[in-house]
Amino acid sequence: MADEQNTAGEQKNPVFEIIRIYNKDISLETPNSPEVFRAEWKPESKIDLDIRSNEVDKENHVFDITLRLTVTTKIAEDKVAFLCEVNQAALVHIENLQDQQLGHALNATVPSILFPYARENISSLVSKAGFPPFILQPLNFDAIYMQRLQQEAQAAQEAPKAAE
Repeated sequence: MADEQNTAGEQKNPVFEIIRIYNKDISLETPNSPEVFRAEWKPESKIDLDIRSNEVDKENHVFDITLRLTVTTKIAEDKVAFLCEVNQAALVHIENLQDQQLGHALNATVPSILFPYARENISSLVSKAGFPPFILQPLNFDAIYMQRLQQEAQAAQEAPKAAE
């Protein structure tokens, strides 16, 4: 996206406005209860993260961004204590950003805003299910986004080599 200018030739100011933060989907499964409550509590947790964005109103530059966090906690290799998934979302009005800035806003800035909400939902669900407190450590979405860009660039460089 090129720098947008108004009719006087001046660059338009960037716009970044959170319209709404909401829960798109929340689930908690405890497939091995009540047995897991009687077992020794030495959990191992795996956290999966996904970020999706969709421009839902092109005319008004409104995006729907969803941060999906899935926590799978096991007390033994094959015994799932709980599986908790939260899809925390936001409607965001974003205008007058260059492509690189827009990518950063959609994949790092907004997920950083959504993360505390998702973390609270997970913590609350897990404790209400009778498990010990579960607090996700903060995530650096800037670093995650930069790592993804590097992986995509590396894959793009390797793709022509694989075709030879």
